[in-house]
Amino acid sequence: MRALTIIPGQPDSLAVTDVPDPAAGTGDLLVDGVGVGVCGTDREIAAGDYGAAPPGHQRLVLGHESLGRVREAPGGSGFSRGDLVVGVVRRPDPQPCGACAHGEFDMCRNGRYTERGIKELDGYASQAWRVEPGFAVGLDPRLADVGTLLEPTTVVAKAWEQVEKIGARAWFEPRTVLVTGAGPIGLLAALLGIQRGLEVHVLDRVTEGLKPELVGDLGATYHSGTVDDVAAAVTPDVVIEATGVSGVVLDAMAATSPYGIVCLTGVSSAGRRLTVDAGALGRQIVLENDVVVGSVNANLTHYAAAADALAQADLRWLSRLITRRVPLERFAEAFHPEPDDIKVVLDLQGS
Repeated sequence: MRALTIIPGQPDSLAVTDVPDPAAGTGDLLVDGVGVGVCGTDREIAAGDYGAAPPGHQRLVLGHESLGRVREAPGGSGFSRGDLVVGVVRRPDPQPCGACAHGEFDMCRNGRYTERGIKELDGYASQAWRVEPGFAVGLDPRLADVGTLLEPTTVVAKAWEQVEKIGARAWFEPRTVLVTGAGPIGLLAALLGIQRGLEVHVLDRVTEGLKPELVGDLGATYHSGTVDDVAAAVTPDVVIEATGVSGVVLDAMAATSPYGIVCLTGVSSAGRRLTVDAGALGRQIVLENDVVVGSVNANLTHYAAAADALAQADLRWLSRLITRRVPLERFAEAFHPEPDDIKVVLDLQGS
């Protein structure tokens, strides 16, 4: 079968190659790949920044934003032929840390986890794949065209969970949220904010086109100024930071109302140096009981929450987040962003 593979650490090694059909695995689901989303992580692995092939292998099958249909399911698995499924990305260490042992492998403390399509496990960008039933998530059949959005939605489902858990340290009744960045993570974070009944504001640098339209159609307010300008106007109780841009991250830390919470979901690039008044920023965080928290990956609880959130969403709105679908054999097009891109999906069965 055909799969999108790479030699980790070697730029320009991304290619569609022939790989063995999935080996028989006792108790596993056999799944026909439908599509896989392409994100910044995939592009960074393609650039040689990181990634690790399975032990004993040179190439890694890429892809962690999966979607497939069950071809074979063992009895008692809870799945049937034709079910729409997504594969979970991370697996705990076989000798897990305390967090992994309690099912919270997204919070692994020893770093010895593995990840499909990223770290020591082949991913889902292949025409067929196997997955353990316990690491497969069933989707509402109505999500067949947008199911590749589940994995990025798990990221923001976890972010919102973290915000709510931290807020519960005392009375917490947020009214306004600022989301910085209107890419897939930012837009999905805004969706979950709207579903929580909050007043949602989204900040991005573009001034026209699909992003402002999507934010408006969601019932949120779009801004294209600075974090400081928006914060002065709306005084957010919560900021979900989804750009990873160093200056935006620092501005976000100072943007909330007292007892505010900033959740960082964007991964910043190293090497960018900025001048910051660390004393003033630290003083504000302390005197206002503010919190800044980082959030990455997701566990099974977040996958279930994300599946529920997508099932409740307007499917027409969700479908507009997927701005391009590219056949697997033309994968290179998916790795060259276009100006209006939000989410690009590789079609694993089309030609």
